[in-house]
Amino acid sequence: MDVPTLEWLLTDPGRDLLEVAMAAYVDAAGDPVRAATTVRKSERDPERAAAALTQAELRTRAVAKFGDLAPLMFFTPDALEQATRLRVAEHRAARLAAAQPTSVVDLGCGIGGDLIAFARAGLTAAGVDLDPVRVVAARANLAALGLPGAVEVADVSDIDPRGFGAAFADPARRGARGRVFDIDGWTPPWPFVLGLLSGNGLVKVAPGIPHDVIPGGVEAEWVSDAGDVKEAVLWAPMFATTDRRATVIGDGGLATITDEDDPFIGQPRPVRDLGAFLYEPDGAVIRAHLVTAVAAGVDGGLLDEHIAYVTSDSSFRTPFARSYRVLEEVPYREKPLKAALRERSIGSLTIKKRGVEIVPEHLRKRLDLRGDNTATLVMTRVAGTGTALLVEPF
Repeated sequence: MDVPTLEWLLTDPGRDLLEVAMAAYVDAAGDPVRAATTVRKSERDPERAAAALTQAELRTRAVAKFGDLAPLMFFTPDALEQATRLRVAEHRAARLAAAQPTSVVDLGCGIGGDLIAFARAGLTAAGVDLDPVRVVAARANLAALGLPGAVEVADVSDIDPRGFGAAFADPARRGARGRVFDIDGWTPPWPFVLGLLSGNGLVKVAPGIPHDVIPGGVEAEWVSDAGDVKEAVLWAPMFATTDRRATVIGDGGLATITDEDDPFIGQPRPVRDLGAFLYEPDGAVIRAHLVTAVAAGVDGGLLDEHIAYVTSDSSFRTPFARSYRVLEEVPYREKPLKAALRERSIGSLTIKKRGVEIVPEHLRKRLDLRGDNTATLVMTRVAGTGTALLVEPF
């Protein structure tokens, strides 16, 4: 889609066609061929018809990220893929707003997902992007939601972030050959990121960023949403309140844990024998290297020094880990394990594993499960020894 086509979709006839496309997409149950037949009856220009239908499809997909806002917004396929899920962006915006910067600039704003979150948090927000289509979409999205904000076409390297109270960046981590893991291959590159972090910057980075490249004084926050690690954010020292933080967002709200909650920093890792309960730390906790903070919180320890399973004799519910009751230990070797599951009439099995070379899907097939009972099997190491546990969540 080009700028003239997107701008036409913003006119009254364009919006009418979008309504037709949305209804057709729903009526066709997402079948693009059936929906296209309906749309083309309302619009003879093939480019406009295709653009309206694409927006209908993208808006439907965007509900997972933007919820009720999605049907009002405009997207491009790649910008939607790169956009932050709204409640993750809103957490970041709320935290930045608490620091009370005079304003924030989004360097590479895409279709404006983060601008929306900043504006909804009451921040004076501006965005720049090199792609004129994304800029038009970002402006349209702010307008559609009744939010203030300015968006311009510009190269981020031409923007002086010191003119704003805060500068946010989400470097592109994809190239012509797919995802880029080398920080020097990001756009803008790592030196640009370091420049922001030496001043008023906050930067969204890949969750797998190595801890040893994070500059001193910068806070690294890993964020998960509904159990999936979505991002890491690096906060410049002027915004930092700790060194490492894990934030988990779920249906019950938001919780955060930091290295200040970990009494084992600089101490031997607390390995202990299997207790009556098993805890599976959230991915954000693991990425933040705060598993031992969870162990302290449940009065427990690790099953193995190198594996992110926590065990305890006490029952806890914690937002930072899934909780399980240990039912029994079963044979770890495949043949006797198969017999043990048959004996218990287990026909449906959830397999969880850490620290062992097992592919759950392949193992499940080989076990040839039979029976009416369901179970959860944990395959891991306890003090270096392969161990299989039947557990139940609570």
